Amino acid sequence: MARFDEVKDLILSLEGDFDKFYNKANQAAGTRVRKGMQELKTLAQEIRSEVQNKKNEAE
Repeated sequence: MARFDEVKDLILSLEGDFDKFYNKANQAAGTRVRKGMQELKTLAQEIRSEVQNKKNEAE
């Protein structure tokens, strides 16, 4: 569950920047959102690989 908590923490850390970008048109916040979403993508891929490896080990 630690990996799930990492995902939640990352998403929650981006909440302020999402608000600033979408509601206040802050362009720098948009850059931070894009960076954070790239980190999320990387983290998701790592978790996906871990799950696949555990699944394959069990077979």
